[in-house]
Amino acid sequence: MQPVDPLTSAVLSAIILIALVVVLVFSLLGVRRPSTTTMAICAVLLVAAVTIVIVVRPIAIPAIAIPLTVIGIGAATIGGNPFTRRTLDIATGRRVRETEDGGILIVAAQHADPSHARTLMRGGTVIGYLERICTVLAIAVGFPEVIAAIIAVKGIGRFPELAEAEARERFIIGTLASLLWAGVIGLILRLILG
Repeated sequence: MQPVDPLTSAVLSAIILIALVVVLVFSLLGVRRPSTTTMAICAVLLVAAVTIVIVVRPIAIPAIAIPLTVIGIGAATIGGNPFTRRTLDIATGRRVRETEDGGILIVAAQHADPSHARTLMRGGTVIGYLERICTVLAIAVGFPEVIAAIIAVKGIGRFPELAEAEARERFIIGTLASLLWAGVIGLILRLILG
């Protein structure tokens, strides 16, 4: 493969930086109320960025590398929240109620009354942020094996709560969506930073 000339590389790196800034801004706006439209725009921008770094293989110049890294880590960490929550809403048909800390309310089958609800998977929001920051950093620095440890630790910590079908479904879908989001951005950073 022909090396990309420095000017083309700088321009493409700047375009990818702008795309990641847009993803970060849209993600910050979507943290409160995730929207399918904004998450679809973010996904399209990320697919375009991945395509550029795989096909053209630009290398970020030092002046762009640092902001690209910081914005990329922010977009992966924060952006995964609305993406994962929107994915969970679509997958569960909004039949599972979330708590403020990212947990879910489960109402026992024998009680239709919400006052008998119990909370499962508390702290899901914080765990998701930590999971994504570890994932994007692991991929960006070239140690994707760390993802296996992340999943193992998360699974062990959540094991007692996974007896409930709603918790299992949410755990699997949420983890995969979160890791996919962070993994794509980690791949972009890994390839463009060289």
